[in-house]
Amino acid sequence: MMNKLYIGNLSPAVTADDLRQLFGDRKLPLAGQVLLKSGYAFVDYPDQNWAIRAIETLSGKVELHGKIMEVDYSVSKKLRSRKIQIRNIPPHLQWEVLDGLLAQCGTVENVEQVNTDTETAVVNVTYATREEAKIAIEKLSGHQFENYSFKISYIPDEEVSSPSPPQRAQRGDHSSREQGHAPGGSSQARQIDFPLRILVPTQFVGAIIGKEGLTIKNITKQTQSRVDIHRKENSGAAEKPVTIHATPEGTSEACRMILEIMQKEADETKLSSNMSSNSLLACKITAEKFTNNMETPGSEDIPLKILAHNGLVGRLIGKEGRNLKKIEHETGTKITISSLQDLSIYNPERTITVKGTVEACANAEIEIMKKLREAFENDMLAVNQQASLIPGLNLSTLGIFSTGLSVLPPPAGPRGAPPAPPYHPFATHSGYFSSLYPPHQFGPFPHHHSYPEQEIVNLFIPTQAVGAIIGKKGAHIKQLARFAGASIKIAPAEGPDVSERMVIITGPPEAQFKAQGRIFGKLKEENFFNPKEEVKLEAHIRVPSSTAGRVIGKGGKTVNELQNLTSAEVIVPRDQTPDENEEVIVRIIGHFFASQTAQRKIREIVQQVKQQEQKYPQGVASQRSK
Repeated sequence: MMNKLYIGNLSPAVTADDLRQLFGDRKLPLAGQVLLKSGYAFVDYPDQNWAIRAIETLSGKVELHGKIMEVDYSVSKKLRSRKIQIRNIPPHLQWEVLDGLLAQCGTVENVEQVNTDTETAVVNVTYATREEAKIAIEKLSGHQFENYSFKISYIPDEEVSSPSPPQRAQRGDHSSREQGHAPGGSSQARQIDFPLRILVPTQFVGAIIGKEGLTIKNITKQTQSRVDIHRKENSGAAEKPVTIHATPEGTSEACRMILEIMQKEADETKLSSNMSSNSLLACKITAEKFTNNMETPGSEDIPLKILAHNGLVGRLIGKEGRNLKKIEHETGTKITISSLQDLSIYNPERTITVKGTVEACANAEIEIMKKLREAFENDMLAVNQQASLIPGLNLSTLGIFSTGLSVLPPPAGPRGAPPAPPYHPFATHSGYFSSLYPPHQFGPFPHHHSYPEQEIVNLFIPTQAVGAIIGKKGAHIKQLARFAGASIKIAPAEGPDVSERMVIITGPPEAQFKAQGRIFGKLKEENFFNPKEEVKLEAHIRVPSSTAGRVIGKGGKTVNELQNLTSAEVIVPRDQTPDENEEVIVRIIGHFFASQTAQRKIREIVQQVKQQEQKYPQGVASQRSK
């Protein structure tokens, strides 16, 4: 979609040629005509990245014929709907802080990162209503965070301008010929695309591309892959990200070929260096020594660096590092993973460094990607289950999860889009949800009235994490409660040396999902759990004592099936004394998605029993009395 920019506060003396020259001097070449009016003008940019660059470079900073020009998106009142763009976001800003700010203005349906060359972050935000977007612009424009001031604009809402976005999306699917799918293929193929992302030293990028792009064309042809080298990202950095889209076999073969190219280039560079060094010293050494030096150039192995989302890394490592140790042992490699401290709003990816020969690194890549893909697919399955298990849960309104959660950013943009924007690790989790479930496919479930409006869940966290959850003067817990739409309280400690504290969360299913998800993520983010282990917490929910037997099932059949389905540990103590409400506790232990799925399934069983009691009150009573 074309990005039309408004240029305001222009002197009457300004001409179209003046504007073209000004944009050109600042390396912001215009693609189309300049539409000049009295005191203002319009220009078009086909690429959002260039549009943002023009706004950031010129607006309020450049004088033309004695007047400081203003540059912003040109959005007609008809298209000023629910979408806004926020620029100049500090790259180190924590997810939860940004989320809290956005949530203060209304319900956030989607947040998407915009790939830019700027040092600060840019996001496009979609609110549930036009009024909420307007409030956000009024409230957040100029919002100060440290030395950064938010800049906010309306951006066109395609749903307003186009009556049938679903059809347009389907046509986009048909253009994905580079993925190897038939023209009639479904969008499912794009959703399960799980690319390999690696870092390559900048000095080897030229060799990978080859003269006139011949080398990279050969790689893509032989492996039936698409290889994106993001040369414009992190200008001046020593390494560049490379994204490979293909089948698992094609991805691994392309990776192997790139490793071979880098190793060959490194060997030749080292050999050339040795030859120069030896020629300078030739007058001082014997011919025999020179020969020995030439036989052992001594180039080092080039490591393979794989980028993986933090939410998947725990399952790659395995309990007590067993998975990694197994891969190291079987492939003869040494594997290290970057610290959690390197994660930020710009970077939820961690670097997996594999050291060894080309062959060993290539074999290790196969095993590493196998584990990451498996974790990714499990998360996809869990997300699907959540959409069907929680009536009224609109996954696209969940905002941005903490980077500690087991949720992935979306795969790179659709194939065949000219030109495809580079995949960036900042891609948001809410974008991931909305890419799986477009808003027209799901939403509140009007025919379901099966769940109580309010649910109470007691979540147990490490005692030392209480401060992090509460925040300075209670700021974090208030922000979390406001975002989730739940009541969140920390119960008093039962003794001086307790290892866990109880968090009491009260709210409907969607609020429970959001609040618990944030708490899991916060604990991971703040390193209250070992980087090599997944965050697993114990949750307690109360069920009527009359339904406890149904949760357990005959001979424990139901609870065993529940554990197999959700991967959570579910415990229903048999000798409990019901409380004053005739309820007993069910204990659930597991990672976030496992715990959520188990909670929903148990609530479902309880609701089924209640419905049966309402429909056949005497029959159910007589069954219990037998």
